[in-house]
Amino acid sequence: MLMVSDEEVRALLTMSDALEALDRIFKEAAAGTVSNMSRYRVPHTRGSQQVMAASSAELGLTGLKTYVSGGGGGSQMVVLLYSIETAQPVAFIAANSLGAIRTGAASGIATRYMARDDASSAGIIGSGSQARTQLAAICAVRPIERALVYSRTPAHRETFAEEMSRELGVAVEAVDSAEAAVAEADVVCVITNAREPVVDGKAFRDGTHVNAAGSNSWMRRELDEAAIRRAELIVVDDLADAKIECGDLIWAAERRVFRWERAVELRDVVGGRVAGRPSPEALTLFESQGLALEDVAAGAHVYHQAIERGMGREVAV
Repeated sequence: MLMVSDEEVRALLTMSDALEALDRIFKEAAAGTVSNMSRYRVPHTRGSQQVMAASSAELGLTGLKTYVSGGGGGSQMVVLLYSIETAQPVAFIAANSLGAIRTGAASGIATRYMARDDASSAGIIGSGSQARTQLAAICAVRPIERALVYSRTPAHRETFAEEMSRELGVAVEAVDSAEAAVAEADVVCVITNAREPVVDGKAFRDGTHVNAAGSNSWMRRELDEAAIRRAELIVVDDLADAKIECGDLIWAAERRVFRWERAVELRDVVGGRVAGRPSPEALTLFESQGLALEDVAAGAHVYHQAIERGMGREVAV
């Protein structure tokens, strides 16, 4: 079994790599040869262990991601991959960086299929590590020239703007409200740990594509009723997961603002069954909870690249 460190993952998995790996896995999911298990939370005395699993016939791999929340030392994600052919474990991959990259890439895939082709401006709400991969993914699939970022702490958003401008070669500016960040944006990413909506849904302009990637609990919301009402197309990465974890849509469904029958799965958009943009003026929304199939796809790329480049450490099992 090959053990791959988080540092090695960052060297082996670019955003471009992750985008192509996820594009392929969602096309395979549309064809019906992927299995995905929703996240399961195993309670413990200080929090819970999260476990999610998936398998891919095309990759010849099955695997899981797991991590523990509630401890004092932060959470360390790991991905474990097995060969379907031999039923043996082939890779144990540190997955904090992998998780951040694939979460950004999922929004990138949604943006690729749902945003206007000429989208050139972005709005980011949130300035943590995952906000960085969200913006990187958007810039990889659309000709973004300018991005505005808002988060609650001025120093954080200023640092984000300075560092991401340098990293991406795009003009990134900090602004002092969420509404200012989205008012002129063609693509928006909301990636926070908020429990209540962080932006007025009326502030989005027509034709905007919105990625909401921060809420993965029924207790947390990022978008308000106005945003849900305005969205002409609502896409989720997986319907079963969304009904358990998507606070934005659970809240809206309970208040009869939204019906689950309206939701479309990302695999159907990527696979071509559903058009990702109803019209140039439509407000479109992607609600991302994060799927194990994304981790398996990204992990498979890391595993094969590590072998090709002589990285990682072989251990006996």
